Amino acid sequence: MRENGKRANDDSAGAIGEDRAKAGDSDNVAPTGAVADAITRGPVREVALLFLRLGFTAFGGPAAHIAMMREEVVRRRRWISDQRFLDLMGVINLIPGPNSTEMAIYLGYLRAGWLGLLVGGVCFIGPAMLIVMALAWLYVTYGALPQADWLLYGIKPVIIAIILQAIWGLGRTALRGALPVAVALAIFGLYLVGVNELALLFGGAALFGLLRLIERWGKRAARNGVAAALAAPILPLVRAATGKANGAGATGATAATGASAAGATGATAKTAAGVGAVAAAGAVAATVPFSYWTLFLTFLKIGAVLYGSGYVLLAFVQGDFVHRLGWLTDKQLLDAVAIGQFTPGPVFTTATFIGYLVGGWQGALIATLAIFLPSFAFVGLIHPLATRLRRWPVTAILLDGLNVAALALMAAVALQLGLNALVDVVTALLAIAALVILLRFRRLNSVWLIIGGALIGVGAHLAGLAR
Repeated sequence: MRENGKRANDDSAGAIGEDRAKAGDSDNVAPTGAVADAITRGPVREVALLFLRLGFTAFGGPAAHIAMMREEVVRRRRWISDQRFLDLMGVINLIPGPNSTEMAIYLGYLRAGWLGLLVGGVCFIGPAMLIVMALAWLYVTYGALPQADWLLYGIKPVIIAIILQAIWGLGRTALRGALPVAVALAIFGLYLVGVNELALLFGGAALFGLLRLIERWGKRAARNGVAAALAAPILPLVRAATGKANGAGATGATAATGASAAGATGATAKTAAGVGAVAAAGAVAATVPFSYWTLFLTFLKIGAVLYGSGYVLLAFVQGDFVHRLGWLTDKQLLDAVAIGQFTPGPVFTTATFIGYLVGGWQGALIATLAIFLPSFAFVGLIHPLATRLRRWPVTAILLDGLNVAALALMAAVALQLGLNALVDVVTALLAIAALVILLRFRRLNSVWLIIGGALIGVGAHLAGLAR
C-alpha cells in the first residue's frame, strides 16, 4: 500500500529508503525484501484514542494484541504496510519486555513522535492498570477474585479468529518462497516440543540468513561464471536442507499437537484453580521488611531483563517476591497471574496487582511504573538502529529471518491458545464464524465481534450449552 501525504521528517526519514514502486508490490502487501516505507505523521489525539480503546478491549495476550494492532494500523487506518509492521515485530523481539506494549509504544512514536511514544504506551497500559487495581481492591476486601468464565467463554474464540486473520495477512508478506516456509515450519514444530522461544527466534533468524546468503552467493556465482565449481556442490545441500526442514517442521508440528494440548490443558487448570479459589488476603509475613524503593527496583529489574511470555514472568516474580523477599504466598502469586490473564491489555499488569497487595494503591502505581519503564527506554534507544536494518543488505536478510521466526512463534502460540479456547462445538463454530466475518468484511472493527462473543458466551451458559 502507498502512504498519502508528505513523508515523515527526522526520525523516520531513515526508513524511507527506495520508492515502493520499484518493489512491484501488489494487493496492498509489500514484498519481503522491500525497503521499509515511510509513515505519515498524525495528531497525538489519534494515537491516544486508538490505544485507549485497545487498552480496554485487547483480550487474549500479546499475540492477540499485536493482531488487533495490525488490523487497526495496517488494514483500517493504513498508517503503515504489512512489511513495515513485520519489521517492527522483528525489532521488538530483539529487546526485553512485553512485546505488545512495546509495539504500542513504537507505533505511537512513529505516528506522533516522542509525545506519541509516551501517549501510546500510557494509553495502552492505563486501562488495564485501572481494571487490575479495582480487582485487587476487591480481592483484598472480599478475599476472592470475580468470576469471568461466562464472558471469556465467548471472547476467546473470537480472539483466536483475530490472531489467525493476522497470521494469514502477515504470512502472505513474510512467507514467500520455499526457504521461509521451511524455516517457519521447523520453528513452529520445535516450539511445540518445548524448545526455548529465544533460541528459536535468534537461531531461526541466523539459519534463515545463512541459507539465504549461500543461496544468493551461489546464484550470483553461477550467473557470472565465477566460482561455479564451488557453488555447485553447495546449492544442492541448501535445497536438501530446505526440503528436510520443511518435512521435519510439518512432522514436528503434527507430533507435538498432542503434547501441546496436554500442556495447554494443564496451564488452564492451574489458572482456573488460582481464579476460582478463595484467597486469604491478609498481610503476608515478610522475611525482608517492605519498602517502596525495593518494590520499585525489583520490578525495574524484571522489566529490564525479562524475555518471553507471562509464564516466564511467573518464574521471575516467584523467585523475588515469594522466595527472596517473602512478601507473597504461592497462592497469591497464582491469583495475580490469573488476573493478568483474564483482563484486557498487557499481561505485565500482574505487577499492578502485586504492588497493591504489598503496598496499597501507591505500591500498585510504583510497580506498574517500574516494570514498564524499561520498555519506553528500549524503544527510544533501538529506533535509530531499526531505521537502518532494512537498508543494509546483510541485516535486511537477518530481519527477514526474524520476521519469519516471529510469525512462526505467533502461529504456535495461536495453536496453544486455540486448544485452550475451542473446547466444544459452540466455541468452534463461534471461532469459524468470526474468522469468516473478518475475512469477508475487511473494514469491520473487531471490537464488535469481541462484544458479540461475550454476549454469546453469557447466553450459552444461561442456556446450558457451554461446557
